[in-house]
Amino acid sequence: MSNTAELLKGAAELFPDEVVTSAHVRHLDLPYGAGRFALVTLDNGFDHTKPTTFGPASLANLNAAIDQVEAEAAAGEIVGVGITGKPFIFAVGADLKGVELLKEHKDALAIGKGGHEVFKRLAGLAVPTFAYYNGAAMGGGVEVGLHCTYRTVSKALPAFSLPEVFLGLVPGWGGCTILPNLIGADKAVSVIIENSLNQNKQLKGQQVFDLGIADALFEGADFLEQSLIWTANVLKGDIAVERPAIDRGEAWDQAVARGRAAADGKVHGAAPAAYRALDIIAAAKNGDLQQGYDAEDLALADLIMGGELRSGIYAFNLVQKRGKRPAGAPDKSLARPVTKVGVVGAGLMASQLALLFLRRLEVPVVLTDIDQERVDKGVGYVHAEIDKLLGKGRINQDKANRLKALVSGVLDKAEGFADADFIIEAVFEEIGVKQQVFAEVEAVAPAHAILATNTSSLSVTEMASKLKNPERVVGFHFFNPVAILPLLEIVRGEQTDDASLATAFAVAKKLKKTAVLVKDAPAFVVNRILTRFMGEIQNVIDEGTSVEVAEKAVEPLGLPMSPLVLLELVGPAIGLHVSETLNRAFPDRFTVSPNLAAVVKAGKRGFYVYSAENGFKPVLDPEVAALLKQGDVVLTEEQVRARVLDAVAQEIGLMLDEGVVAEAQDIDLCLITGAGWPFHLGGITPYLDREGVSQRVNGKPFLEPGVASVPA
Repeated sequence: MSNTAELLKGAAELFPDEVVTSAHVRHLDLPYGAGRFALVTLDNGFDHTKPTTFGPASLANLNAAIDQVEAEAAAGEIVGVGITGKPFIFAVGADLKGVELLKEHKDALAIGKGGHEVFKRLAGLAVPTFAYYNGAAMGGGVEVGLHCTYRTVSKALPAFSLPEVFLGLVPGWGGCTILPNLIGADKAVSVIIENSLNQNKQLKGQQVFDLGIADALFEGADFLEQSLIWTANVLKGDIAVERPAIDRGEAWDQAVARGRAAADGKVHGAAPAAYRALDIIAAAKNGDLQQGYDAEDLALADLIMGGELRSGIYAFNLVQKRGKRPAGAPDKSLARPVTKVGVVGAGLMASQLALLFLRRLEVPVVLTDIDQERVDKGVGYVHAEIDKLLGKGRINQDKANRLKALVSGVLDKAEGFADADFIIEAVFEEIGVKQQVFAEVEAVAPAHAILATNTSSLSVTEMASKLKNPERVVGFHFFNPVAILPLLEIVRGEQTDDASLATAFAVAKKLKKTAVLVKDAPAFVVNRILTRFMGEIQNVIDEGTSVEVAEKAVEPLGLPMSPLVLLELVGPAIGLHVSETLNRAFPDRFTVSPNLAAVVKAGKRGFYVYSAENGFKPVLDPEVAALLKQGDVVLTEEQVRARVLDAVAQEIGLMLDEGVVAEAQDIDLCLITGAGWPFHLGGITPYLDREGVSQRVNGKPFLEPGVASVPA
């Protein structure tokens, strides 16, 4: 038994539940008399909804297939070897479920080495090898193809990426080493670092070809047939594959420097994966592949045994699994059909909601407001956005016409809502205004219609309290920008019944949103945590710490933007309003900053000004600086960070005690999908656990050991 086979056998014993991929070898005669050819197909026996992955047993199967074709190649029985996938899927990389189970550095090292030992054999065969990327290819799926002599790609391929850095790993089966040597360091940095850190951006077939990763591009319909004809021409010498020379001079170093700047911009040094990948790319400049593979093995093992990867996998599972099966949602069979939607209000938020309902549900949507001008403006916004989609080729003319015909605006609620099944309000954030709107809507809407509120902080129960049928009121809180942020906080008021709640969840699913069930508590989840977080930053500024130090203190969290830039995005007036709401509910923990109140009173849009000569970097607005009244308590960055994290840990602990959500996992899901908190932190609770903050503040961690950390 070879060393590789023994290595994989040992790894397989650690991972009993692997969905095993087989590697079928079949033989065919290539066209034009080019000779006998072995084609290896990767297939786990399931349809495309369960993509093919590589765990230890799957790698062992590929290794056995290579044993067979290696002998055939040595005996002169075949002229080449191809590798392809089942319909719609090539292979989507290492099986992460196995990675979660690893407890020892040596076992993690074995996974890296196992992949390398198998894939390297493809490059070492006595005949040319071909990868046919017929469908989705990610991570190890991309890398197995990189070890081949030639590659073709389908135009229909929807997703191709090396997403490892996004999850807290490095492309560790050749990606960091071979890719820059194939297409140059600059393009490799774009694929491995930038795309990964840009919410795991995927490439399409055409882009894979344009980047030079694949040597030929064919239509999806007869992709394999065309690939085999091309293969025959290459083997006969009728097609010569030309690849540009790689610049191994200053351009390589500049690409790595650009990658470091991109990583700093996204994670601020807080997560190690991008930097480890860049070190390997930098070293790959000398073209020594084996040295690169050894560095990949070590980086993989170190990262697998680190907290960031476990947090990354935890975050990935939250979004992919928990986000699709919301905790505590009622039975979906109780949901009622929604064939028409009403929107109260025609301002920007209301118009964004109308557009979303229209695009996803494709049912009539009607907006109302207090005057015709506003109604027309709201409908006009929706029409303009549909025209943009048409201009970008995202929809055709027929669909654009159909969507425009479905949206309308009226002044009279009775006319607009008499046959609506789901009515959502997006009016001014004031309880009296909202109660009045709901009273007017209830008077004209059908008895079964759901009344939804997009409130960000007010009590849904109180809003429904004066209605005849309070059981049909539900909180339906979106995050701005509505089209981009996936989270939808669905709030159950004290009277809300199961059928209304089930309908709300069914609508959320059609809207393609990540729905989380939330108790009717002040500011729900995201705004409550962010307000406590921001409130503590405002407190230290009010007490005397400089704005710059307060902002820099939380940089190691690697958040998408600094707290005061976020405040600018939300709007200082809204931030102030939410802090006032929470101050009334919890005066001992939530403060109202006099400085923030002064900024709002002065009509300022934020704390910063931006100018071209400063490269549009945020600079404290001198007018704001003049407004600030500060004390004389000056803290260091470390002291600020400790204060902020302690406050957040305390608040989350209290929210879980109050039952605002089912579990800590829901808090993390909300922050990742509603506030863009980083995957590498796993949201927030794994980070607080890892840094010892949860223990210090609450006397216990939020998560069980092994949930987002290395199992004990």
